[in-house]
Amino acid sequence: MEGGVRLRAGASKGDVREKVWDYLEASGLADFPRPVHRRIPNFKGASHAATKLLGLQEFKAAKTVKINPDAPQKNARFLTLEARKTLLVPTPRLRTGLFNKIVPPSGATKEILRICATSQGIKEYSVPVGLDGKARVDLVVVGSVAVSEKGWRIGKGEGYADMEYAMMVSMGAVQEDTPVLTIVHDCQVVDIAEELLDDHDLTVDYILTPTRTIKTNCKRPKPQGIIWHKVSYEMLGKIPILKSLRHREKQTGKDVTLLDEHSDLASANTPAVLNEKAMAENTRPQAAMGSAQIGQHYVESDSLSPRLEGSGMITTVYVGNIPPSVRVSELKCALREFHATPLRLNWQGAQHRAFLDYKDKATAESAVSSLKGLSLGGNTLRVELAKNQRNKGQVEINSHK
Repeated sequence: MEGGVRLRAGASKGDVREKVWDYLEASGLADFPRPVHRRIPNFKGASHAATKLLGLQEFKAAKTVKINPDAPQKNARFLTLEARKTLLVPTPRLRTGLFNKIVPPSGATKEILRICATSQGIKEYSVPVGLDGKARVDLVVVGSVAVSEKGWRIGKGEGYADMEYAMMVSMGAVQEDTPVLTIVHDCQVVDIAEELLDDHDLTVDYILTPTRTIKTNCKRPKPQGIIWHKVSYEMLGKIPILKSLRHREKQTGKDVTLLDEHSDLASANTPAVLNEKAMAENTRPQAAMGSAQIGQHYVESDSLSPRLEGSGMITTVYVGNIPPSVRVSELKCALREFHATPLRLNWQGAQHRAFLDYKDKATAESAVSSLKGLSLGGNTLRVELAKNQRNKGQVEINSHK
């Protein structure tokens, strides 16, 4: 189609990506990092295309701009910082949160701002913005592999831009009318069949190329939040902040059933014995909970079985940074939610902590991984193996009895 990229009738999203990547490489338009395949492709003229931001009223009016961390948007990040706007950049693959806010040193020169706009600068001059950071985004800039003049967009196929936007909706960071734009080479503007789009796909309102500013007038609705029935347990494991959002939305009564919620849960990552105990915990009467007042702190012991079998191998997980407002029932709910139900829970709310006993080190480490990034009551919890056993395969639990 346009710009030399020819698409056959009935081309899939994968076909479109391959055609665009191949064309950028073959035509000499591709820029570092190379090859551009499997990436948001950088191209010659990307910096010039980004300068068209300066002519957009939406950019001039924006106070906070979210821009993807890929190479072709580097100059867009620089121009945002130079205009003294707040720049938010998604964390790579959303591993440690949703956004990093770029904070240049005071009195930063243009050279320093250019460094802040690079991947290295993002590492050195940024602070994380949590779920409760009350971020309000006025303009969203995304990368694309291909885009149509109607505003249909195809990314590199991993779904992160779509997920970032859906998470921003869930956080209240973007509204229905928050403009979304992309910066691409002219050859990336192609005809895309609407039937290729899913309801979770993000559309764009503006396309900036080295030669054009295209207003798409796209009427297709943008994602209205996270579509939980399209989220898998695997994705939940890869994106810790997604777990916190899911827990938060469940508390408000939303349906957060996952894609594979009803599939066989007895997988390698979720041992059947743990699931049986989780289900037992779900149905066990509240009265079965034992509690005791010890000194200044309240300890609540929540044992799922009368005795801890194979207790010589019991491994304990420490959960810290628990806000005073959080109750043990909220933590228990979260543990069930993330399939990290322990054999026993030792609640020490006055000390803002809890200890979770698991049947062995592998199960405990799996729980630590599952609970990473969990936020309760506005705090991101600190979750790690208890100090006295991090370097040991087992731990004596007499002190827990």
